[in-house]
Amino acid sequence: MIEVKDDLDRALSFQNPPQKIVSLVPSLSELIVDLGGLEKLVAVTKFCVHPLELRTKCKIIGGTKTVNSEKVKSLNPDLIIANKEENNKSQIENLCLTEKVYITDIQNVNQSLETIQKFGVLLNESKKADSISNCIKKTLSQTFFNNEKVLYLIWKNPWMSIGADTYIHDLLEQLGLKSVTGNLFRYPELSEKKLSALDPEIIMLSSEPFPFSEKHIQGVKSLFTNSKIILVDGEAFSWYGSRLMHLEQYFNQLK
Repeated sequence: MIEVKDDLDRALSFQNPPQKIVSLVPSLSELIVDLGGLEKLVAVTKFCVHPLELRTKCKIIGGTKTVNSEKVKSLNPDLIIANKEENNKSQIENLCLTEKVYITDIQNVNQSLETIQKFGVLLNESKKADSISNCIKKTLSQTFFNNEKVLYLIWKNPWMSIGADTYIHDLLEQLGLKSVTGNLFRYPELSEKKLSALDPEIIMLSSEPFPFSEKHIQGVKSLFTNSKIILVDGEAFSWYGSRLMHLEQYFNQLK
């Protein structure tokens, strides 16, 4: 018997490791694959793009907030993996009525590591989970930055950043950065007046959810003439799970 509690403290039990899994969370689909569970994934969302094999091996059951619940149920999954923030609440509640749903709520790196361990238990792959966790810890034990003040932007019109209770904020700190919006919470909107008062040394323009690119740099420079502006891969900073295992070289390039 396998017994676990998800991040909402809901108890789930399985006679054997789940063999038919539906993942509604892109980063956790990647984690399942890295734990050796590719053949157990029967369906994912259209945003589950890593690894590429997911697009051909699994059924696509909508987006993270537009899940086709009836299609999911028709697959008779042993386990559905969801996230409190990334997925639609009513859709997940509907699935919970008839299916076993593991709901995650990850706001920092330690919670991500805990999830890796729990998924290792669920899939009977605890050794692989340990290996992934140790690799991540080794990466984060390095010094990538030197306590520079950073402004991490995720949206434009209105400008939006990240608060202290987000995974991105915690990862920035782990990498040796100090977020200038660390006194705020969730994903705050910022006026240009508020932005100009922040005085960051580094500005990171994320590739998601807003697709910042080279064409946006000049506009940001007009607000911050003395800041270093970097385009960053949003997946590197927001995908919890095993993604950090693959990012040592990427973070070194950002120094």
